[in-house]
Formats: sequence, structure tokens, C-alpha cells
Amino acid sequence: MSASQPQPTADAPPVDVPADVPTLLVKIFGKDRPGITAGLFDTLAAYSVDVVDIEQVVTRGRIVLCALVTQPPAGLEGDLRSTVHSWAESMKMQAEIISGIGDNRPRGTGRSHVTVLGHPLTAESAASIAAAITGTGGNIDRIFRLAKYPVTAVEFAVSGTATEELRTALATKAAKLGVDVAVVSAGLHRRAQRLVVMDVDSTLIQDEVIELFAAHAGCEDKVAEVTAAAMRGELDFEQSLHARVALLEGLDASVVEKVRSEVQLTSGARTLIRTLKRLGYQVGVVSGGFTQVTDDLKERLGLDFAQANTLEIVDGKLTGRVTGEIVDRAGKARLLRRFAAEAGVPLAQTVAIGDGANDLDMLNAAGLGVAFNAKPVVREAAHTAVNVPFLDTVLYLLGVTREEVEAADAQGA
Repeated sequence: MSASQPQPTADAPPVDVPADVPTLLVKIFGKDRPGITAGLFDTLAAYSVDVVDIEQVVTRGRIVLCALVTQPPAGLEGDLRSTVHSWAESMKMQAEIISGIGDNRPRGTGRSHVTVLGHPLTAESAASIAAAITGTGGNIDRIFRLAKYPVTAVEFAVSGTATEELRTALATKAAKLGVDVAVVSAGLHRRAQRLVVMDVDSTLIQDEVIELFAAHAGCEDKVAEVTAAAMRGELDFEQSLHARVALLEGLDASVVEKVRSEVQLTSGARTLIRTLKRLGYQVGVVSGGFTQVTDDLKERLGLDFAQANTLEIVDGKLTGRVTGEIVDRAGKARLLRRFAAEAGVPLAQTVAIGDGANDLDMLNAAGLGVAFNAKPVVREAAHTAVNVPFLDTVLYLLGVTREEVEAADAQGA
């Protein structure tokens, strides 16, 4: 800071640049190389200017560096401009200097993060999303890429419009474009400790566990008939659960180990859980399936919570019944709340992931509900949807970049 401005203390807020103070926007662009940022500020330091704002972007080896600084003392602006241009030329770069007044204009109230996932992300999709943001009265303050694989993920920092209004507008647009869009409110809570709870069948794993058991019992067709009846609304979940489990009566308990070995994790599941745990998140699963499988997944993946239905086993045989609390649609939401209380995490800080109608109450109860490769009715009701077969793309919705994922892997190796 210049000597004319008071120094902030630990108990006082920093001094803002008054709205009527002349400022210069110094923009440097060209081929990136080490020392550019230091060189620009070394050049500006000779003119006793204060730094108001800095932005720097590097894309495919090209740098754009912007510095908003206070106007130098009287009579020195011309010399500053000449010196900056000469320095830029010596670096084989271009410079632009624009006079103005004060700081950047304040961002509008209502701030959100809009994450867009494309596989691929087309120019048409980017244009449509940007236009939809503008159509709600929002302003795009910043854009950056979160990941380039397994999908292209970019994040828009948006201000000037309410998060819910923005979410509604973009959900409709995303469905037409075939891209995934998540809208969450900005704030410190995004990086706070969180709890992530996910469904198991067709979410954490690729399989339906009841079908794996049915294959060993030779009753796949009958199980499929009951499932179809439930989907037609002829049976509720609890009725269909009891009907399907009854078909497993007499099956040898040794099948449990076979089913465990047959379970296939969804692509990206290990990466998602490993990264969340390294970031300090707590992770759990709830399932309309069976504890005989979820308990094994909890141990293998280092999960903090797991709850499902339990197949009754007597004398080494499945009885065709389940014991204990039934985990159904309402039960999943109830367990989310229970896990959150045990984890000491506010419900607003929870993330739920699921694919079926039985997950809807849980998705709606969570701070962020993510429909993963879900049925249309679930996609429409959830806060956001992911329609690519990679579970770790959920990390991007939380603002975690691919580089951070890889850095966490390197540290944990």
C-alpha cells in the first residue's frame, strides 16, 4: 500500500478503493513462460501503485494476465504506460492499458456455481447455457475448467440471480442439450465438511443384488415378474421386497460369498470414495438390498455408514424372509438424517446420490440430491442429474478438480 493509505489491522477491515479513485487496468497477453507475472509487477513497482485486483488465465500455453492498479503519482502515468509496453515488447508479448475509476463493479446479489458436464461439451451447448444464464438476469463472473476427462467439466461463477431460479431454467435447457448441469449456491459451505450418502444397486455398483441371488436360485424370471408388477404400481416396495425374497427360500448361505465376488463397482466409484475420504468427507450407503453385501462393501471401501435390509439365515439356509427395519423409500431419507446427526453434519451439508424412485425422498432431503443415470421421473425431481457412467464425476459438482483428484492420489500412494 502507498503511504497515503492507512494500514489495516487484525481487528479492522481492509481499506477499499474509493469509487472515485482513478485506476488502470493493465492487460498482458501472449506466450506463457516463467517470470511473466513477477516481471510485470516488478515493472509496476517502480511507480508506487497499489494492486486492487489480479486475474490470470493460461490456456494451451497462452497467458492473459490482468492487473487493476491505482493510478501512479501525478505526471508518471505516461512513463508507466511507456515502460509497461516496452517491457511487454521485450517479452514478445502485447500490452493494453485502460484508464478507469475505482474497483470492479460489485457483483449482483445471489451467487451460484453452475457446473456443466459434457461428453463431449459442444460449442452449441456452451452457448445455450450461457444464454440461459443471461436470460435469468444472471451475470457470468468467471469460467474455468474442472476436468478434461473422463468428461469435460467447466464451472461458471454466476451472480445477480437466485440459485433456485437459475437451477430451474438450466434444468430444462440441459435436458434438451443432453448435458448435465448442477447449480449450487456459492459460499463457504461448499468446502465445509460434508456427508455423502449413496444408493447401492445401479449407483455404487452396476448390479441389482436381488438379481444376483435369484440367478443362483434359478428364479430370475419370477423375480423379474415381481419387479415389473412393482413398477406398474401393483405392489409397493415392501410388498415386492417380501415377494422377491420369498423366492430365495432354501438357498444355501454359501451363495452370499459368491454374490459378493460377483458385485461390480460402477466406474469411478473407488476414485469418488477415496477422494472424498482424503478430503475429510464422511461417506455412507443405504440400500433396499441386503446387509450381506453392503457390510462387505463398507469394509472393502472404508465407508463410514451402511444400512440395508437383512436376509434371514437359519441353519445355513436362506429362509425367504428379511429381519429388522425395512429400508424403503422413506427409510432411506430417515437414514440420511440419522447418519448426518451421527456425523455432526447439518442436513444442508449432505449430498445424496441415487437412481430410482425409492431414492427420491433421500435426494430431496439432502442439501444436494444427485440423480445418477436415473429414470426420467427421478432426474426431474432431483437437484441435478449426472447421465455419464462415471461416478467420480460427482466430485466436479462439489468443485473438486481433476488435478486435485490426481494430487490426492499421488499423496496417498
